[in-house]
Amino acid sequence: MTADLRATPAETPVRPTAPPPPRRRVRPGRLGVHAFLLTVSLVFLAPLLLAVYASLRPYEETAQHGYFSFPKHLSFDYYRQAYSDSGMGKYFVNTLLIAVPGVLITLFLASFVAFAVSRLKIRGGVVLLVFFTAGNLLPQQVIVTPLYVLFNKIPLPWWMSDSLMLYDSYWAVIIVNIGFQLGFCVFVLANFMRTLPQEILEAAVMDGAGVWTQFWRITLPLCRPALAALGTLEFTWIYNDFLWALIFISNPDKLPITSSLNNLRGQFFTDYNMLAAGSVLVALPTILVFLLLQRHFIAGLTLGSSKG
Repeated sequence: MTADLRATPAETPVRPTAPPPPRRRVRPGRLGVHAFLLTVSLVFLAPLLLAVYASLRPYEETAQHGYFSFPKHLSFDYYRQAYSDSGMGKYFVNTLLIAVPGVLITLFLASFVAFAVSRLKIRGGVVLLVFFTAGNLLPQQVIVTPLYVLFNKIPLPWWMSDSLMLYDSYWAVIIVNIGFQLGFCVFVLANFMRTLPQEILEAAVMDGAGVWTQFWRITLPLCRPALAALGTLEFTWIYNDFLWALIFISNPDKLPITSSLNNLRGQFFTDYNMLAAGSVLVALPTILVFLLLQRHFIAGLTLGSSKG
């Protein structure tokens, strides 16, 4: 006879069950913080959401029932009409011709000054940093008239300006934006470069690296998060600028995208739903830039928040 090798239920080993994980107690303070952040987010998003909602509805419907009523008809007709009636295509190109060189030149010059002030420890570096930072405190409206007179006296070659003057050219707006944004970028980059380990540059010097190598191949790649964060902010500020282009550009065909919204305003009547659609179209490039640089932008904002 063969022995029954099957174990009886009484002989089956019982595995000890792990205790259930302890429940995380939700603190009232944490709930208050999340409620506050949610409220602030909704307050900031409310104008944009209202503009999108209004742009999808006919003006007759909102005029009769109000902007906060339930919709009966939703369509994207206003977006097509706003793009064609305002001629946004050429204004988008004009804005890129101003914003892209302005951002690149600003970051390039600011990184030079910040490197000299923070890493080379030149004599008078602190005074130079204070000088660049103090430039941001100057009201822009104070120098409008002097710049207007000056730009009308500076000639440019034909391949840089069809007006042969700095006035009524893209370079006038680019130079002014660089001048006003340079101090802020120098301040941010200089403080960020000070947080970089000094041992990295000391090792590079021991290997025979010159000043240009220290800047271009060592320091600048480490500043990528800060440059991305500044690039996002600078592009948004220059892209949304309306004052300088209105003052220093007289040719309507050279105006940036912010001025194209004026073409949607009639002499006796303004369709604010179509104006809302145009505003949403104007805001799309800045939203796209933020989404593309979101990872670097957030990393740049959180630098220095923790060690290790």
